[in-house]
Formats: sequence, structure tokens, C-alpha cells
Amino acid sequence: MRRKLGVATAALIALAGMLALYGYDRVSRLESEALTESVHALYGAGGNVAVLRTERGAVVVDTLRFPFQGRHIREMAERLGGGPTQLLINTHHHADHTHGNLAWAAGTRVLATPSARAALERFDAAFWQGSASGVVPGELVDGQRELRIGGKTIRLYALGRGHTAGDLVVLFVEDRVLHAGDLFFNGVYPSVDLEAGGSIQEWAATLERVLALDFERAIPGHGRASDRAGVIAFQRFVAELADYARRSVAAGISFDETIARADLASGAQLEALRVPLLLDFDRESALRGAWREARDLADAAATSAGGR
Repeated sequence: MRRKLGVATAALIALAGMLALYGYDRVSRLESEALTESVHALYGAGGNVAVLRTERGAVVVDTLRFPFQGRHIREMAERLGGGPTQLLINTHHHADHTHGNLAWAAGTRVLATPSARAALERFDAAFWQGSASGVVPGELVDGQRELRIGGKTIRLYALGRGHTAGDLVVLFVEDRVLHAGDLFFNGVYPSVDLEAGGSIQEWAATLERVLALDFERAIPGHGRASDRAGVIAFQRFVAELADYARRSVAAGISFDETIARADLASGAQLEALRVPLLLDFDRESALRGAWREARDLADAAATSAGGR
């Protein structure tokens, strides 16, 4: 009996080891796609990364979830970007876009929005203590800012609420490539972080301001790089999602019934985005966030009307 238990235990340990190696291999992979001679998109287990090549070195947008992923990004950025990283930009506060920052030296120049920095301090403070404190975003962009680095122009825009309240989009001007962060999900269902000020109801209007910018290619937070048509298609989906949730709540339809009735034509081709233990966005989670926000707004409006 003991021998059988020993064999079973050894088999479980071996299986756990194999699963751990599989998970590490999957999370470790990084794929590079050249969008122009100067701009590459990097795809891995987390939010998409952009690398801009300049005469002085690399500009990097977002850094994935784990420090070891960040080390891979830093090494690739030096090769693809013409030298050491000159600037890190975090499009928002979520771990799959920021925790790789730790791969860079303390004192590295890091930019984000004020609301993204505030969200880091509110929701993720424990991570950013100690050695991590040296790569917290230290320069804050509220509105619009233009930078010139190594012969390249980088414009940063905080254009409104969507995935969070602190979404930053980055335009590589000469290359006409936009990194939209999680304001744009391509081919997969989006998520909205209501606790961090996100809004399905305002998302389409924010994307209208994004579409006013001069770009040809667009790097989403998740999914493959696309173009203006891809952003427009995603805008159509979030607008339909917001309208459906608003009408459901106004009609007194429960969340479960909302899920059952939902026929979101513009999202027919979207797929769930799942990375075990890291990400899980699907049709139900998108509807849940939209319905919850619409309900909260309706409750607030009713409370305000009752107090008059």
C-alpha cells in the first residue's frame, strides 16, 4: 500500500512539475512583429508591448506581468530599439502591463497618467514597495504631452474613460502607429475595471477622440495589431454593449435574463481571452461589467431625483 502511495505521490509531483514547466514556457514566450522599420509589437502572456527604435535607444510601452518577462522585453528592446531603453510608458495600472517594470534599473524614466499612478497606490501598493519603488511611474501625463527622443516624436494622450479612468494612448508620430493599451481589444472580449473608474458607457466616446488622431496601425492591449478599421469595429461593439445594458436596466431586466437575451451582433466574431491564473475575459464578464455600471448609474440617478 505504501509503495502504491509512493508511486502515486511521485506521479503527482512529476505531473505538477510538467504543468509548471508548461506554464513557465507559455508565459516566457515573446513574439515580435515589425509594424514599420522603427516600431515592433511584442506579444506575450499579458498586455501587448510596443518598442520604438530611435537614434538614442528604445522607447518601450508596457512591460507584461512578471519581472522575468520584463527582462526578455528589455533585451529585445535593446536589439530592436537601437540601444538601451530611454523611456518606459505604462498605458494603465494593471499588473499585466506594469509588473515587468522591475526588469529596469531604479531611476528609469517611467510615464503614466495621474489616475494610473493613483490606482497603483490604491490597488497594488504592496508590489511597488522596496526595490520596485524605483520603477513606479514618476512622470505623469494629464491631457496631452509631446516628447522628442532620438529623432522620433512621441505623443501621449489621456482622452477619457474606458477600460479604466487612466488609459493612456501613445502615438509614434513619424511611423503613424498607435499603442492604444486596453482602450482597444482586437478580436477578443474586453474587460472594464469599474473600481478603477472604467466606463463602458463612456468608452465609445473616448474611442471617437482616439480615432481623431493620425495613425494607420493600432496596437491593442490584447489581440493582434490592427488598423483604424479594427478600432472602429471595437468602438461599434462597446457602443452596442453600453446601449444594451442601459436598456436592460431601464426595463428592469435582471442580469441573468440580460445574459440569456443578449444578441450583440457586433461582437459575433469575438473570442474569450483566457490565460490560466492571469486573464479571463468573455461574453458574460463583458455583459456583467456593462450591466453593473448601468444599474449603478440608474440607482444614482434615482437617488438624486428622490433627494430633490
